[in-house]
Amino acid sequence: MDEPATGPGASRSEPSRVDAADGPRPEAAARPPRPTLAAVARAAGVAPSTASLAFSGSGPVSEDARARVLAAAAELGYGGPDPRARSLRRGRSGVIGVVMDERLSDAFRDPVNVLTLDGIAEVAGAAGASLLLVRSPLDDERGAVPLVDAPMDAVVLVGCNVRIDPAVAVLRRRQIPVVAIEADDIEGAVPIQLDNREASRRAAAFLRDLGHGAVTVVSLPLDGSHRRGPIDAEREAEGIAFTSLERLRGVRGVYPDAVAIEAGGSSVEEGRIAGTALFAPGGPRPTAVIAQSDVLAVGVISAALDAGLRVPEDVSVVGFDGITVDDSLFHRTRIRQLTTLVQPFVQKGQAAARAALAMLEGGEPQAAAFRSELRIGDTTGPPRAD
Repeated sequence: MDEPATGPGASRSEPSRVDAADGPRPEAAARPPRPTLAAVARAAGVAPSTASLAFSGSGPVSEDARARVLAAAAELGYGGPDPRARSLRRGRSGVIGVVMDERLSDAFRDPVNVLTLDGIAEVAGAAGASLLLVRSPLDDERGAVPLVDAPMDAVVLVGCNVRIDPAVAVLRRRQIPVVAIEADDIEGAVPIQLDNREASRRAAAFLRDLGHGAVTVVSLPLDGSHRRGPIDAEREAEGIAFTSLERLRGVRGVYPDAVAIEAGGSSVEEGRIAGTALFAPGGPRPTAVIAQSDVLAVGVISAALDAGLRVPEDVSVVGFDGITVDDSLFHRTRIRQLTTLVQPFVQKGQAAARAALAMLEGGEPQAAAFRSELRIGDTTGPPRAD
């Protein structure tokens, strides 16, 4: 996995730990280290993000997982995130807000969001900070209210759309530091970028070199409307989802006239719906499909099999993300691994949390840029010779 690219002389060291708010006391040296959220997560057998949500009560955590987290916390003597840690001790809330550009119930269905949140929670938890999940204000009927009064010291924007500036202006007025993961350039925000356009271009070039000419893109949503169907020039122009648009532009750099179909979300079922339309009897059929997420790709493959097609003999499929896919989804074939673009989702979250904590310390936050790797699996091959 590639390391994040940072500016010249940038430091990659972890944030230093800070003692209690009143400074060191004579007996402090004799005290055992305060247990951390990460230690509680390990003891409970859950991810750091799950442990954080169990304490905050702001996310979809099962009662069993919550009980295990609380039991592990009691066993370790962990009473919750320490608001005194680091510079969070100076009259601040001890909370980092995470703004996700979709309904939280939808966001947690996408494994990439969960894994990115794990990376944020791991670094924030080790520093004694809590996480507060906030839905994008542009899709909230109350406007920017969540960002106006939410108790938080810094904000991480995850995959927010290209028209997020009004929300950032609210945060700027509150003098709250902002870190943006996979977002368009935002004044004053520290960027954590992924090579969405270039990675998608590499995937398209790989298919071109295999000999494919008829390539279709199954796109992630272009906005919060959950529309499905073909993406024409007008629909593309009104799109606001930065990641979706960048990935589409990458494919168009190789296949300028590639057909694109918008899915209503990132899920296997949405991929199956899009694939069913693509492989309908009597219509033009692509020889290859580039899906903008792995779960969409799995749905497309399922639809191809239902239509009597073989993968990759009759149609090749490329995904994006590099998540672990349940092998049972491919029980009808010899497929064991997707051809996909593997992205470092956890590392993105870690870099974002480090940047947020650095700003709270008055330090110099480091922007980061990550590269995805094209992993060749069992779902791509040359087009069938007719």
